[in-house]
Amino acid sequence: MLCRVSDLQGYTTHAIDGDIGTLHTFYFDEEEWGVAYFVIDTGTWITGKHVLVSPDVLGQPDANRKRLPVSLTREEIQDCPEINTHEAASGPYTGVTHTRTARPVFWSNDPFVLDSLAARPGGSPMPAPPPTTPPPMAEQVRGPVQHSSRKIIGYYIQARDGEMGHVEDFIIDTDTWHIRYMVVDTKNWWPGKKVLVSPRWIQDIRWDDAHVMVDLPRDRIKASPEYDPSKPIPRDYETRLHDHYGRPAYWQ
Repeated sequence: MLCRVSDLQGYTTHAIDGDIGTLHTFYFDEEEWGVAYFVIDTGTWITGKHVLVSPDVLGQPDANRKRLPVSLTREEIQDCPEINTHEAASGPYTGVTHTRTARPVFWSNDPFVLDSLAARPGGSPMPAPPPTTPPPMAEQVRGPVQHSSRKIIGYYIQARDGEMGHVEDFIIDTDTWHIRYMVVDTKNWWPGKKVLVSPRWIQDIRWDDAHVMVDLPRDRIKASPEYDPSKPIPRDYETRLHDHYGRPAYWQ
């Protein structure tokens, strides 16, 4: 299922034994455009705490109830690593790759996470709950750089021949938890139209001056099928979009 990230933010996250807060943001891998971690704002349950969970523990969003199921208990969520979202959002985030698991396991060399864990009673990171064990040392390598989805909103889109809008939103595939499209608002250049751009068409992201470099000409983007955020994205629309650019679709 394809969902706008702006729609998912604020969804109630529901653990096995009760509500645990709301979905705040997520961190994505800029190489594969997959979701690495979701950030849950625990709200009034644990005031002021934001925890990281793997997409492996998430179920399918319930759009009618605005709810996202999490296959963990409240106690397991409480033991998940905490992150300072204000500090982490100011720069890239680098985790450590780990075996994908349905448990809240996390290994990190990121200073934001380690500082938060070290602040716990005892001054050391909290161990992962049994029966899960850390991966072999060979697997504990530095992972790809990750960025907050909130950070890139508003970045300028730079086509081959000039700027043509800004990033307004993301479209995420909840079956695989990958980013399928950026929603581009062209009002900076050509008012009144929103278009979708696949991460596969992005050449580079200039984090220093907030630009997303797209390997497409502006006129081609202007003529692309218009995106209507009030409607679902059917497969025939995606097919027309990819055919317009002459690019293979992600499912092909």
